[in-house]
Order: sequence, then C-alpha cells, then structure tokens
Amino acid sequence: MDLRDLQAFIEVTFGERDRGRGVPASVAWLAEEVGELAQAVRKGTHEQRVHEFGDVIAWVATLANQTGVDLTEAIDRYARGCPRCEAIPCACP
Repeated sequence: MDLRDLQAFIEVTFGERDRGRGVPASVAWLAEEVGELAQAVRKGTHEQRVHEFGDVIAWVATLANQTGVDLTEAIDRYARGCPRCEAIPCACP
C-alpha cells in the first residue's frame, strides 16, 4: 500500500470518528503511540515493533487527513535525498 492509498483507507475507515475526536485528542493519541513505539524499539519483540510502527503510521495518516495534508506531498521533500543538502547520503555538518 502506498501513502496515498493508506491515507484514503484511514479516511474511509476512521475519518468520521477521527474528526469527532478532534485534532488535539488525535495528537495526544499519536504521542502515546510514539511512546509505545519507543518502548518496543528498546525492549520489545520484533512483532511488538511492527505493531507499534503500524499504529504510529496510522495516527500520522489520521492527523494528516484532519489537517488537510497530503502525505505523499509531505514526504516528497525527501525525494532528492537530504532535504537540506540534497545529498545521498546526507552531507550536512
């Protein structure tokens, strides 16, 4: 699934519910999921990491939908390499 498909899927599946929750609550959920991901990366199993990465990506898509951001457009700034120096690998000091 590419980013555009993911974002559309999240919208169809959770969009109405997410808008009802609102942006501030969705940001709080994302922050909680990032914390769970950090713990899984440090001490969890591979399966726990896969689960938490999925949750974080889904919440990012939720917030993008609520704020009118196209994730494909957002990630495009990395298409030429480092967004600052445009080198691959990054050559920033």
